Amino acid sequence: MIVKNIEKKEDNTVSFQVSCDAAEFEKAINSAYLKAKKNIYIPGFRKGKAPRAIIEGMYGSEVFYQDAMDELAPEAFDQGVKEGELKVVGAPAITDVNVTEEKGVEYTFSAEVYPAITLGQYKGLEAERPVREITEQDIDDELETARKRNARKVSADDREAKMGDIANIDFDGYLNGERFDGGKSEGYDLTLGSNSFVPGFEDQIVGMKVGEEKDINITFPQEYTPELAGKDVVFKVKLNSLSFEELPELDDEFAGDNGFDTLDEYKADIRANIEKRFSEQADSAFRSEVVKKAIDNMTVTVPNSMIASKVEDILRNYAANFGMTDRNMPLDKLQEMLGVDENMMKLNIRPAAEYQVKNDLLLDAVVEAEKLEASAEEIDAFVEKMAEGFGATAEQLKAYFGEETLAEEVKKDKAGKLIVDSAIAVAPAAEEKAEEKPAAKKKAAKKAAPKTEDGEEKPKRTRKKAEPKAEEENKAE
Repeated sequence: MIVKNIEKKEDNTVSFQVSCDAAEFEKAINSAYLKAKKNIYIPGFRKGKAPRAIIEGMYGSEVFYQDAMDELAPEAFDQGVKEGELKVVGAPAITDVNVTEEKGVEYTFSAEVYPAITLGQYKGLEAERPVREITEQDIDDELETARKRNARKVSADDREAKMGDIANIDFDGYLNGERFDGGKSEGYDLTLGSNSFVPGFEDQIVGMKVGEEKDINITFPQEYTPELAGKDVVFKVKLNSLSFEELPELDDEFAGDNGFDTLDEYKADIRANIEKRFSEQADSAFRSEVVKKAIDNMTVTVPNSMIASKVEDILRNYAANFGMTDRNMPLDKLQEMLGVDENMMKLNIRPAAEYQVKNDLLLDAVVEAEKLEASAEEIDAFVEKMAEGFGATAEQLKAYFGEETLAEEVKKDKAGKLIVDSAIAVAPAAEEKAEEKPAAKKKAAKKAAPKTEDGEEKPKRTRKKAEPKAEEENKAE
């Protein structure tokens, strides 16, 4: 095979030609014949036994050309990549093919390649590290959550239902006198006032007594499913039981139930945990801002194929969170099942994918610029940490990912730490402005203007479909 006319273009694409001589083409034609003949029946011959010359005589001398060209193409492309020392991303395209039995076949390939990267400043960057101050309300909120977690359910069967109660109900929905799908359930616990059902449903249970049956008339919202949107329906409801949650008192006994001798000790532990959480959030915000600045300082044109591949990763990972693990599902079908329209792709998914690709390119460039390496000990430590999160052994992960891939990940991890560790934390701008003396007021300000589940679908309030969140893969963070 002869590789020629390698042309690298500014848009991260490359084109080149590869010629396969007549002998190489003949070998591929014969290989195509041997693979195809078992399925070919020619009168006078047993199936699969017809000579190549007979088949070509009946169907034309070019009958096996396409299969032969398809067989040669991958090898020809690989030869071009090797001789051109190209780092290809995405699938190649065959833009032209010239073939004759006497001369062989000549392919013209086109492909996107790894982009040229010019690093800007990535060390010694300044970024804010905004640490949120703890308030008594933060501690009170944690205590309230703990109280609800330790709440005791108390029967209220001897009185009428009121907001805040837990009503155990049976319900059966009717549209125009006929039951509709998903409108029936038995023994369902509904917290009155939770607004988890269709508007108006919970309000009409208030005042009911245990054992009472009642018809509840409601109108489904226009945003509901097409079959029920805007329709008037009747739910036949029976109240089976009534209860409410009794919260424990905030005292030393409550603290004891949570592993502390006194309430003050419990509050101190809550404060320490909140401080740790706020500090970690500040660290995360700092890392994100540092990485963003390093990316903004970098000059690169990201190939479309790299973005498309990352988009697919985001969607498939999102789908996996919902138990959709078929990695072979076509992407358009996956988008349809996830409810991801083109507007969401344009405004949310694609920008996030491009940012993640830029993050990877940044780390690759820093690895090269700093000549970072990965020792066997560093790889082992990295894999051990990974194993904790994956629920697998280090040996299993090494076998799955391979030594080379793991070494690259370790080097990227080191590049990310280098960027962040060299960065300088500065005070948030808001704090700096707070120290400045406010300007004298000229006039009194005008008064501000008011500022504007169990397999059966329950008649719940409709919610906006969740968008796939782009999982941030900023290894620098």
